[in-house]
Amino acid sequence: MGYGSYSYEAHQAITARRAAVPAQQVFTQRSIHPLMDPKGVKHRESRDSDDHPNTTSIVFALDVSGSMGAIPEQIARTELPTFMKALLDAGVADPQVLFMAFQDAAGGVAPLQVGQFESTAQLMDQWLTWCWLMGGGASAYESYDLAFHFAAHHTKMDCYEKRGKKGFFFMTGDEPCYDALKAQWVKQFVGDELKGDVPLAQVIADCRRTFHPFFLVPDPQRGANVAGFWRKHLGEQTIVLASPEDTCPVAAGIVALQEGVVSDVAALSKRLVDAGLSAARVDRVASAIAPWASTLGKV
Repeated sequence: MGYGSYSYEAHQAITARRAAVPAQQVFTQRSIHPLMDPKGVKHRESRDSDDHPNTTSIVFALDVSGSMGAIPEQIARTELPTFMKALLDAGVADPQVLFMAFQDAAGGVAPLQVGQFESTAQLMDQWLTWCWLMGGGASAYESYDLAFHFAAHHTKMDCYEKRGKKGFFFMTGDEPCYDALKAQWVKQFVGDELKGDVPLAQVIADCRRTFHPFFLVPDPQRGANVAGFWRKHLGEQTIVLASPEDTCPVAAGIVALQEGVVSDVAALSKRLVDAGLSAARVDRVASAIAPWASTLGKV
């Protein structure tokens, strides 16, 4: 997947048309879309093409339980064009984006939804708005581990296979995860046969082989509750945002810094100002990224 060209203007037109539309009319699924059911899917592929010879593969795994459903709505209404423009203005080559949505497998209904890697505004928007924002939550946990597992074992990316460059995996959330991925749930919802439950540390290690994984907490209040749990597993790749609306510019900044197309956080901030973000918002983005960027020596 991932054919076709990206148009920022076309993408803005899509989001502008739904500015005053109720969320129920933007996200119309009331059950899992059949094409987003991961059971039996062999691989989602991010491949190079004549239009995109040097793809950069990016996954957004979105928690759609309860209050976390606000982030997919913000991405669909305003933020995804900003994300793509920030990437392209920074010089990130041929981004291809895949959306996942997940919640708690204990509820027994559609705990994981998976789109395709896409390059065009229309198809990115299609998969995003096909996500079922079901809300609720069956326990004090969410099945983040199912999304890590799918990314690790059911994606193929030319950036990694041809050039040895990992993709990017951005997960949003505000809860801890189960200590182990249950083999029973993987069989039920993905279709894989595992020999037994898999510790969360191993699930994340498997994802790290081909992705740079990041966990994005939407605000400091929720960060106080959950960042400690995720830092045990992901270190400074646990990013606490000042506001959920910063999800896309923070993700774009991380890709630009990791790919080396901007030299440091100061250079990134200048690019974001040039892209039209307010100075206050750029300061928030820079502050959120700084602890991780310092591990690369890019502060």
